[in-house]
Amino acid sequence: MNEQESKGLVIVYTGNGKGKTTASLGMCIRAAGHKKKVKIIQFIKGTWHYGELDGIKLLSDYVELEQMGKGFVGIIDDKEDISTHIQAAEKALEQSREEMLSGKYDILILDELNVALKLNLLRIEAVLDLIKDKPERMHLVITGRDAHEKVIELANLVTEMREIKHPFQEGILAQEGVDF
Repeated sequence: MNEQESKGLVIVYTGNGKGKTTASLGMCIRAAGHKKKVKIIQFIKGTWHYGELDGIKLLSDYVELEQMGKGFVGIIDDKEDISTHIQAAEKALEQSREEMLSGKYDILILDELNVALKLNLLRIEAVLDLIKDKPERMHLVITGRDAHEKVIELANLVTEMREIKHPFQEGILAQEGVDF
């Protein structure tokens, strides 16, 4: 593999449509097939049980997932003070830096980091510093709607998922194995 082929990318999956986390999990499957090590840190998700938690266990030789959020902020069943969410996000960012610089992983996925930024749980400068400090050969994947303009500028690849039609509009609730 030549130098150009081995360059680590900054990849952003954003937009109001479904599929951002799912796209990053697809990368995990592909990476595991190549015996690459992947670390996933979830910034917002944290109190609900998602199928990906059990699915990732099946890839545990290559993929690790760590839920560090305190759940969705300000919606549904959130009973936490905003300061608790801020502390959790800051701890997740610190953990992300440690994992990124550890040399143990080929890919680091920061799930819902864009949302943590949008909710002002993190300072944009701290996130930009993390991105700029990414080891050259590591791939860094950032998911979540409302990606910050400065994150998009630093990225090598940005994909926007755009909602065109959603089953919720027809009264169909989230489906196990598809949505969670």
